[in-house]
Amino acid sequence: MTVRYILRINQNPMRHLSTRKMKLLDLSLLIHLCSLLLVSTQPTDQPPFSCDSTDPLTESYNFCKTTLPINRRVEDLVSRLTLDEKISQLVSTATAIPRLGIPGYEWWSEALHGVAFVANISQGIRFNGTIRSATSFPQVILAAASFDPYLWYRIGQAIGIEARGVYNAGQARGMTFWTPNINIFRDPRWGRGQETPGEDPLVTGKYAVSFVRGIQGDSFEGGKLGESLQVSACCKHFTAYDLDNWKGINRFVFDANVTLQDLADTYQPPFQSCIEKGKASGVMCAYNRINGVPNCADYNLLSKTARGQWGFNGYITSDCDAVSIIYDEQGYVKEPEDAVADVLTAGMDLDCGEYLKNYTGSAIEKKKVAVSDIDRALHNLFSIRMRLGLFNGNPAKQPFGNIGSDQVCSQEHLNLALEAARNGIVLLKNDNRLLPLAKTEITSLAVIGPNANSSETLVGNYAGPPCNPVTPLQGLQSYVKNINYHPGCNTVNCSSDLTDEAMKIVKGTDQVVLVMGLDQTQEREAHDRVDLVLPGHQQKLVTRIASAANKPVILVLLCGGPVDITFAKNDQNIGSIIWAGYPGEAGGRALAEIIFGDHNPGGRLPITWYPQNLTKIPMTDMRMRPEPSSGYPGRTYRFYQGPKVFEFGYGLSYTNYSYEFLPLTKDKVYLNNQSSDKIALGYKSVSEMGTELCEKSKLPVTVRVQNNGEMDGKHAVLLFVRQAKTGNERPIKQLVGFNNVDLKAGENAEIKFELSACEHLSSAEGDGQMVVDEGSHFLSIGDKESEITVVFSEDTSDAATSKLMILPRILIFFYIYSFIPMHIVLK
Repeated sequence: MTVRYILRINQNPMRHLSTRKMKLLDLSLLIHLCSLLLVSTQPTDQPPFSCDSTDPLTESYNFCKTTLPINRRVEDLVSRLTLDEKISQLVSTATAIPRLGIPGYEWWSEALHGVAFVANISQGIRFNGTIRSATSFPQVILAAASFDPYLWYRIGQAIGIEARGVYNAGQARGMTFWTPNINIFRDPRWGRGQETPGEDPLVTGKYAVSFVRGIQGDSFEGGKLGESLQVSACCKHFTAYDLDNWKGINRFVFDANVTLQDLADTYQPPFQSCIEKGKASGVMCAYNRINGVPNCADYNLLSKTARGQWGFNGYITSDCDAVSIIYDEQGYVKEPEDAVADVLTAGMDLDCGEYLKNYTGSAIEKKKVAVSDIDRALHNLFSIRMRLGLFNGNPAKQPFGNIGSDQVCSQEHLNLALEAARNGIVLLKNDNRLLPLAKTEITSLAVIGPNANSSETLVGNYAGPPCNPVTPLQGLQSYVKNINYHPGCNTVNCSSDLTDEAMKIVKGTDQVVLVMGLDQTQEREAHDRVDLVLPGHQQKLVTRIASAANKPVILVLLCGGPVDITFAKNDQNIGSIIWAGYPGEAGGRALAEIIFGDHNPGGRLPITWYPQNLTKIPMTDMRMRPEPSSGYPGRTYRFYQGPKVFEFGYGLSYTNYSYEFLPLTKDKVYLNNQSSDKIALGYKSVSEMGTELCEKSKLPVTVRVQNNGEMDGKHAVLLFVRQAKTGNERPIKQLVGFNNVDLKAGENAEIKFELSACEHLSSAEGDGQMVVDEGSHFLSIGDKESEITVVFSEDTSDAATSKLMILPRILIFFYIYSFIPMHIVLK
């Protein structure tokens, strides 16, 4: 086999990694390369696998017998390994074990919003064969704006199919994908907020469940996965990770001071949903520390919570170099072997890096690590590889072996990418119904802006090569042939002012479209923003162009994180504003369809858009709840007490909708299984209520939605709840349900929600305990509200009611009986 390996550093999603990290992972690649030379006798276009039926030794290995349970197969495999071989499997580039016919394995692959290639760092996926690209869906933050779980599921499903297609074509060395990113987008400056579903725990949790079920090969409802995995998903970064590099404070050394209260009702719920409902097969522990303890060395987090309380059954990997920094940068331990011991005993299984390979042997010699800890880790790791079918012989004969290269960049998936972009794009302003533009009236356009013709900006970060990207300029050109284009700025940072040149193409055109915003030079992994305004001279360009145009202009923003565009919101020369996130390869087409009315926008913001003055607050302050005494306003729509540019859930349409709560079957929720010392305090612990009472407390809620406009439309219906009495560190309001409805003009539909008191009416106490408050709670959709009341009482079941009715009857009997002569009774 001839192998050619060229190491180069070019523009790629991970170009910001540290030199130390690059060197470490480059070494991993070379080791992996050597392992391929040693064991691979398979054709280069065939995927690597173990237990080849043509190998006579296969029959003697129990780990190759698919009739045995995976637990027994793994036990057999681990028992055959030498200590050195065991240690070699604890890192992301696991070397081959030739004597057992086990090829090398790359644990690190990416598929955030499409199968990605992490150039020169991970060789999990390569686009150097018959497959040269993969469908690039909208960046997660924009997909989240659709508030459509079934769409998220289908995106995950498509990515999983394409990943298998790449593997079956022999262009993958692993089927474990470190996605999705389900951290809460707490601070608008966070460079990686674009990778997340936003700031709400419920939305983020539902995204995790839907996407993971899709990519791993489960059904939308869940429960049909079994042992076989289409690919393996990994929910990251566990936990409370939302700072990369802000004013010199980086994620490697950051010690996040997080209250038990905020962990319980904000940071942890998405991971709990991902594990319990999504059945994710992987979890990644984050770089940062939580209250002094590194996430990857936290036994309470990894073993007690994830595995013990939530029933996690999979592998736990570190983020890359997260083990080494425990000693090298955080100074948490006295020597490298202590770091190895801490992470293994905490429950971590895999090191993305080389630290476990380098120091586990000496940690055993120093009696800091037991071989049983290594065996446990290997059991978790090889179980995943077996669930992926990598020890079942030729993959072409396995359940996912029929997925071919024709299913990568398929028309079905390209259509889905377009649908996702259409349904995520958010209309923020539309004065005097400037949009949609009339196709028959617009014969010329001026398109201006640094993001107007950039296919790279479209896809955001962690993206592979797209199949057929369409920029906003190209999308608009399909509607209007007479288009004049100017970038307006030298780059997105707009350090050079080209306004005067751009002004020349404005006059005489029917309409001006400005395509501005951010890109990966402004927000990305390892780079947080320090401002919330448009970069450089962008605002000046927008304002001057708008004032010179013949009619109000259209402003399009491509960005992941929110931008303070108060100036544009209040400028009468800017008629419409559209937020398009990073819309993926079909983004330009989707945007043009919305501008010209072939699609009615229905997306809603999954994040609050804050004003610039929020940057006065340190990004390192992890508190969700406000502190009025110090002027701290809190974070996210659930707690933030301060001015907003746009609200969470905001989004306009070309039509208008009205909402109506249908009469509730019951407007009181009784929580009465047992007495509690907390009832006197006005709240009751969810843990005390138990599963049975929580099930009984569920309440059906039905909302009628009416399309009162003249245009068909699809939009998200968001159901919130608020308490009658605010304060006491409870949320101002919180999302408890959402659904999508597609209505023709004049049509109405009934949307059904199921409200659970334990899940939807609860919030966290200071000690992290979830409680439900007694009293009035108000459901709201749009401008409509409906009241429900939580009641604590001794017993209100039908049987109890009957018992209570017996008491007055007994009293009446004894009262009458007292008047009857004794001799009559004796007779």
